[in-house]
Amino acid sequence: MIVDFHTHIFPPEIIAAREQYALRDPWFAELYSNPRAKMADATELVASMDADGVDCSVTFPFGWSDPGLIEDCNSYVIEAMRHYRGRVIGLAAAQPLAGARAVAEVERCAKAGMPGIGELMPHGQGYRLSNTKLFEPIAEVARAHDLFVLTHTSEPIGHRYAGKGNVTPDEFQVFVHAFGDLRIVASHWGGGYPFYELMPEVHASAAQVWYDSAASLYLYRPEIFAIVAQIAGPEKILWASDFPLLGQRRMLDYTRAAGLSDKDLALALGGNAVTLLGNALSPEHI
Repeated sequence: MIVDFHTHIFPPEIIAAREQYALRDPWFAELYSNPRAKMADATELVASMDADGVDCSVTFPFGWSDPGLIEDCNSYVIEAMRHYRGRVIGLAAAQPLAGARAVAEVERCAKAGMPGIGELMPHGQGYRLSNTKLFEPIAEVARAHDLFVLTHTSEPIGHRYAGKGNVTPDEFQVFVHAFGDLRIVASHWGGGYPFYELMPEVHASAAQVWYDSAASLYLYRPEIFAIVAQIAGPEKILWASDFPLLGQRRMLDYTRAAGLSDKDLALALGGNAVTLLGNALSPEHI
């Protein structure tokens, strides 16, 4: 089973009116004001999956600053989950600055069958990942419903790009220490965090941390897969494309040429995701 653990979808009406939404949200404008920036709805995601041999995709809305937009887009993802049962697994976007409203929204999404929260976008939404007191009320909902948390992370060095942000390994480590009882997925290889797992204390604290490979092709040489497997363990890698930024077939080809053993490749492409998602993969779960 092949599972893409990091994809983005938008309601068609937002795609059609991206210029208007760019005026409402500076973070959205940074990423999508250019009409060439790729956006996709649920139908386009599933068409890509069908064409490229992907069985299931984990997907999530944009990290808007406006909690109303987050609620609307979460509803769209819930609808996609119900329409494409077992093939599209949605995560709940959240704006922690919305306080009790954010807590209620995550609770609603959990009851609708979403198995996790994400993608957290601190730099785009106006908070720091290291502000753990802000996230604690949402963490309580995660504990109550056994949700995992997926967060954006980025490299402290290297080239600049739209959306890179400031969720660097030091910020991420504060979050991991505060919420070590939660399952946490660090997107984009944790901004290099798995390299620090060579330190015994970091490896121990990251026992419930997984790394997704979203946008790897733009960030690292393919050897990143084998190196992280050696340092952190092959069971902690989640294959992810960052669709529609990158095509799923292109990321599959990149990953299959990365030098993993057949066993480790099977774990990365879907085995680890199946374990992490558990019952959420069952159509009856939603």
